[in-house]
Amino acid sequence: MTGFGAADAAINGERVSVELRTVNHRFFNASFRLPGHFARWETDLRELLRRRIARGHVALSVRAAATTDGGGVSIDEARLAAYVKLMRSAKERFGLSGELDIATVLRLPDVLVTGTDELPPDSVGAELASVVERAADALTAMREAEGLRLAGFLGERLTIVEGALARLEARAPQRVTEAADHLREVVRTLVTGQRIASGGATPGAGSGVDDGALTVPRLDEGRLAQEIAILADRLDVAEELDRFRAHIAAFRAALAEGAPDGVGKRLGFLAQEMLREANTTGSKANDAAMSRDVIMIKEELERIREQVDNLE
Repeated sequence: MTGFGAADAAINGERVSVELRTVNHRFFNASFRLPGHFARWETDLRELLRRRIARGHVALSVRAAATTDGGGVSIDEARLAAYVKLMRSAKERFGLSGELDIATVLRLPDVLVTGTDELPPDSVGAELASVVERAADALTAMREAEGLRLAGFLGERLTIVEGALARLEARAPQRVTEAADHLREVVRTLVTGQRIASGGATPGAGSGVDDGALTVPRLDEGRLAQEIAILADRLDVAEELDRFRAHIAAFRAALAEGAPDGVGKRLGFLAQEMLREANTTGSKANDAAMSRDVIMIKEELERIREQVDNLE
């Protein structure tokens, strides 16, 4: 999920500013920009963020600037002289106009030196972690607000899916009845056609044809009933619809209750299972009206899947 958090504090004579940004990513992936004298705590900060953020690309940026009362601030004159020499050489070589000013030169990297060459004390690490924690709190608040918005969007999509499921549930028995009637009519038509073809004419009074002498196909009602039962079982989608509704209930529960380690992966799994039931329903129904609703459901599930990837 996307988010931003920032915090700052005075640490060891420096004003330390922390910015924390996250964008969508399937796994936890962190990148850091730390001043050199803070690099020793990168591993600790990575573990801190891993505990706070389960998924997403996380970018941590830390800047440190000397405070006015911090003391121990000096100018690296050798570095400053090298910068000035390079800039004057470039000016003459390329015919550039303008004059150098002290503000521009002092903003160049490592011209201002704070403190001494000694490493900062261990206590700085705990103070730095505290500032990062506050930035993470602000980030979490923003991500939670976005999560609530996405939860509302997902709920709306599920409501549309439930409407389509209700139509499928109402249509399914009609589809079975129509298929059974069609099968019965086809069988009767075939039997009647064969009977006429066998006798040349329908046997009856004065026909001169002994009914018992003809091999006339007869409708086996028992066998027909068995075939209709097999057809009805093949077209029955009640189990798929029941499982689909169970997945929706679990999806809504996960959205409402949450989980300490996040719900994104669970919701992704449930969306995949719902798509599986939709595909099975569409293939078993073999009906134009039901197919339209199945296609609608699959479109909504794709929208759900895209947003679930953004959730932690």
